[in-house]
Amino acid sequence: MDLTDTSSPLRIALVGDYNADVLAHQAIPLAIDDAAAVLDIAVRYDWLHTTAVQSDDDLADYDAIWVVPASPYQHTDGALHAIRYARETSTPFLGTCGGFQHAIIEYARNVMGWDDAGHAETDREGRLVIAPLSCSLVEKTDGIELRPHTLIAKAYGREEIVEGYHCNYGVAVEFAAALEQEPLKVTGWDEQGDIRAVELTTHPFFVATLFQHERAALEGRPAPLVQAFLHAASH
Repeated sequence: MDLTDTSSPLRIALVGDYNADVLAHQAIPLAIDDAAAVLDIAVRYDWLHTTAVQSDDDLADYDAIWVVPASPYQHTDGALHAIRYARETSTPFLGTCGGFQHAIIEYARNVMGWDDAGHAETDREGRLVIAPLSCSLVEKTDGIELRPHTLIAKAYGREEIVEGYHCNYGVAVEFAAALEQEPLKVTGWDEQGDIRAVELTTHPFFVATLFQHERAALEGRPAPLVQAFLHAASH
């Protein structure tokens, strides 16, 4: 891509069910615009409702995919399809909050063979790889330790960060143990050792976080991981 050609902006698919009242949805355009300005690139982003993602063709024109917060999604299969497409085509992928949770589910089902992998918020049967948190993280802020030399640690330029959440669900303990030998590596965890970020090491840029780092933009602060996401999409 010729980034000097403003007629061909970077195209980002924001997959999720847009709601103007969701703080993360308010923050995402600000975070993208700020990151694009820092990188001096032109970016276009489209909100794709989960019901609009039915096939690969719905995603083929995008340079990167971000599965955004505010689940449960109206069409879970649409979110999972977008994640699988990004994973299998090496398209830069970012998932936050609900996007993180569904990235775990997609990987469990389609890579690890856990066909019955589910989410405790919406499923009553199967192996619930996403389970209720022991303590709610709705509108909470907490410290996160990052694994050295990972994409997320390089983006932040340090190995300890503080970020905010808006969630009640995280990775089930049983599934966390099953991940230990997988290319989907835990790259961020809280003080109790609970998983807060993952990266797919066999992919150029596949990063998902339970925390909503994009909300920094609402306070006028940069979102380093969004910058790294756009940078990956532009190369």
